[in-house]
Amino acid sequence: MHQSAYRKFHSTETALLKVVTDLIEAIDAGDHALLDLSAAFDTVDHDVLVERLARTYGLRSTALDWLRSYLLDRRQSVFYDGVSSSVRRLVCGVPQGSVLGPLLFLLYTADVGELAASLGF
Repeated sequence: MHQSAYRKFHSTETALLKVVTDLIEAIDAGDHALLDLSAAFDTVDHDVLVERLARTYGLRSTALDWLRSYLLDRRQSVFYDGVSSSVRRLVCGVPQGSVLGPLLFLLYTADVGELAASLGF
């Protein structure tokens, strides 16, 4: 019911509006509001981020190529209790625990403020 992806007439904007509405309602009711974005780092779309770095922040040539190579074609596996999973290609997300991860996430989400302002928030 609360999923916005892969639903007709739903998008990242409707998801954002739901979060903002819930936060405003909690604050209006005098409740504490906490927004946990820890899993959000895993949802960063690489192509969108690279496009935003070029379009919004003006990165070009070598700098953009370096960041693109840092993000794209990453792979991971999980090792637990002596057993390793198969290696999987990551299609989204920024590396957590890295210096660049939080910065790239902030650059990726910076347009959210403009979107909220355009909607009157």
